[in-house]
Amino acid sequence: MHVPFTIGNGQRLTLVLLLSLCAGATLLSAAPAVTAVVRESPATQEQNPWYTSSRAPLRPVPFLKLPIGSIQPRGWLRHQLELSRDGMVGRLGEISPWLRKEGHAWLARDGRGHSAWEELPYWLKGYGDLGYVLQDQTIIQEARVWIEAMLASQDDTGWFGPRELQKSLQGRPDLWPHMVMLNVLQSYHEYSGDPRVLACMTRYFRWLHQQPPETFSAGYWPKMRWGDNLESVYWLYNRTGDAFLLELARKIFENMQDWTTGVHNWHNVNIAQGFRTPAIFYLQSGSFLHRNAAELNYRQVMDLYGQFPGGGFVGDENCRRGYIDPRGGIETCGIVEFTHSFQMLTRLTGDPIWAERCEEIAFNSFPAALTPDHRALHYITSANQVQLDRHNKAPGIQNSGTMFSYSPFEVYRCCQHNVSHGWPYYAEELWLATADGGLCASLYADCDVKARVGRSGQEVTVQQRTDYPFSDTVTFTLHMAGAINFPLYLRLPAWCRQPTVSLNGRPVPFKAPERGYLVLQRTWQSGDTVVLRLPMHLRVRTWQAQKNAVSVDYGPLSFSLQIGERWEKYGNRHPQWPEWEVFPTTAWNYGLDLPAHNPAAALELVRRPGPLPKQPWTPENAPLLVRAPARKIPAWKMDVRSMVNPLQASPARTTEPLETVTLIPMGAARLRIACFPTVTTTGGYEWVAPQKPKPSPYKPAASHVNPSDTLEALNDGLEPSNSNDHDIPRFTWWDHRGTQEWVEYIFDKPRRISGVAVYWFDDTGVGQCRVPTAWRVLHRANGQWLPVNQPSPAGVRRDTWDEVKFDAVTTDGLRLEVQLQPKYSGGILEWKVLETP
Repeated sequence: MHVPFTIGNGQRLTLVLLLSLCAGATLLSAAPAVTAVVRESPATQEQNPWYTSSRAPLRPVPFLKLPIGSIQPRGWLRHQLELSRDGMVGRLGEISPWLRKEGHAWLARDGRGHSAWEELPYWLKGYGDLGYVLQDQTIIQEARVWIEAMLASQDDTGWFGPRELQKSLQGRPDLWPHMVMLNVLQSYHEYSGDPRVLACMTRYFRWLHQQPPETFSAGYWPKMRWGDNLESVYWLYNRTGDAFLLELARKIFENMQDWTTGVHNWHNVNIAQGFRTPAIFYLQSGSFLHRNAAELNYRQVMDLYGQFPGGGFVGDENCRRGYIDPRGGIETCGIVEFTHSFQMLTRLTGDPIWAERCEEIAFNSFPAALTPDHRALHYITSANQVQLDRHNKAPGIQNSGTMFSYSPFEVYRCCQHNVSHGWPYYAEELWLATADGGLCASLYADCDVKARVGRSGQEVTVQQRTDYPFSDTVTFTLHMAGAINFPLYLRLPAWCRQPTVSLNGRPVPFKAPERGYLVLQRTWQSGDTVVLRLPMHLRVRTWQAQKNAVSVDYGPLSFSLQIGERWEKYGNRHPQWPEWEVFPTTAWNYGLDLPAHNPAAALELVRRPGPLPKQPWTPENAPLLVRAPARKIPAWKMDVRSMVNPLQASPARTTEPLETVTLIPMGAARLRIACFPTVTTTGGYEWVAPQKPKPSPYKPAASHVNPSDTLEALNDGLEPSNSNDHDIPRFTWWDHRGTQEWVEYIFDKPRRISGVAVYWFDDTGVGQCRVPTAWRVLHRANGQWLPVNQPSPAGVRRDTWDEVKFDAVTTDGLRLEVQLQPKYSGGILEWKVLETP
């Protein structure tokens, strides 16, 4: 056995294993010669002739997507797809008014009717792919109903679909829904090969190419998301070669939102889709400025708002300055769009970091966004989320309404429909073709794949058997009609320091870098078996941005405290489609008691016996458990909105007894603490319990109150820490701007009043509320509002109390008249009445 190896520039290592028969050598007749090469990404000098590649002058890509249907998922992933089929995705037409066929604009030949916007395209985008992946003819035929109607609706100009969208943006077309519908057509063509798709898209893009530049900067949503359309343009160009498409692509890129110079829009779904856009345009520009911009955008977002486990970030619905605690979360829309972006960037760049990021959010956040039966979902998924009730969480969560509870109805119609493509797209990207005629296992899961490989294009079937991510072993068995030479790529995650591989029972030695692809090149024989082991170890990450809180990881999985769950139905909209609140039945306010040196040594991994359950993403079925030493932190409580209170400094000082708690994979935990404070019995930091509101003796009223805010905040006794304090309830007049507004107290009996103190809400740098330009105090006398006598000057200051003293008056009501700043709204965090005995 001769094992030479060379080390290059520190980023690439090549190890060649030559197996030969010689005197004194062990007979290795079962394992013919194999070359093991560790690469950063596949080379792109060659072009794979068997699958659609980049057409010149577009830059070649290292990975190519296989035709839909090439991969047959099995195991837990297939069960997720089956749950989607039998749950909300597959049966959404039963409950969604936006999918009601009668009079639907996307079904009408003339494009007229109801529901002309994103809902149907969002749902159909994943629904059709769900059918293709599962080979479910019922779903495929239902998807065809919508696709056939869409194709039939195209007119002589090239426009298809709802006509009202042509002028819905102040006379300009709203093209966002079409961006999604083009994805529907692309998937359908990849599955069926129907040539009408290419003709339809060509006519539509010719119409789009005739539009003035202003069309591509019109509207909020389309301007942010033109990158989706850019990908569709290149998809079509690679199949037709029509030169005008490259002109259109440049026109789109030059007039849309600029994502090359950083993140300029902080809506979480816009980020999840838009951040990748420059890397898509890199195919045409060839500029590494564009290629690298996606990574820089990702880091900008995650470094500010994603400093906790789970792969998401705080964007509920927008990222807001100061909102970085893991009690905030990401929309379900944001989760599935993030995974899709990561999959695309894996193919475009060849960098395995994107596949790791895809696994991170898919395993740790996406399962918890849905009920275990996939019949309901919630809008926001957070790393720390200890009660999922249906009540308002604003301002802790940006929007009011049902943000945390599980519902098939009340989850903002975007997520209700867009969740559909999460698992189908994931299943389609498990395997990728490589530019050099090989095959790559990109996302590990139990599955079978059929693909054409090598110079001859011979078909090979690879059976991948694994319980990953709950197991570290992946077994590949190859089947083909005859021997064939091609490279097999196996992704090596950065978290795995000592991967191993064997061929037909014989170890293949190699030295792995931090991450990359192990490439096995050989003339493969039918029945060859490759076993990849990715040893997983418990590790503890410290999150400095979260005041040195920690998380527990094992391979690609992060772990959450196991919290007892009480599921309660609410509402009564449909007996087959219940809505759920989830309440904790056990304590959750634990900090981990870990040694400063080697904290993971205090943790114990427990593997539940027996085969992997079909649905592993539940507390009772979680295949892996971690036992950890912990102590309660009595001051860590829920706030007034029943959200977990923000993290305070670690280590927290506590004298509570030491306990052993159980952690489960984050994806299996609907109630979750995954970003833990640490604790100590000596030294450390004293945590402060949240303030509790007190009932007001006054009856409040106002000229207007934002639905996300509350009148009760005016006098709940919660002292603000500053004018931009988001940890307590607030009152605002949003979205009234520059107007004269009022707020008042009505007393239960006449009271003698000599002054007021007001703490203004002002979210400069975050939102559109400011201290007012002026205000005055009135009292009620004989049913009329009259100014108070001899008032002191009324200040308009931030981060302090503004007091106004006046001649004492006996009254049954007090009112503040407020003039808002031009173009801005305003609000109040607390308003005190100064009574005189």
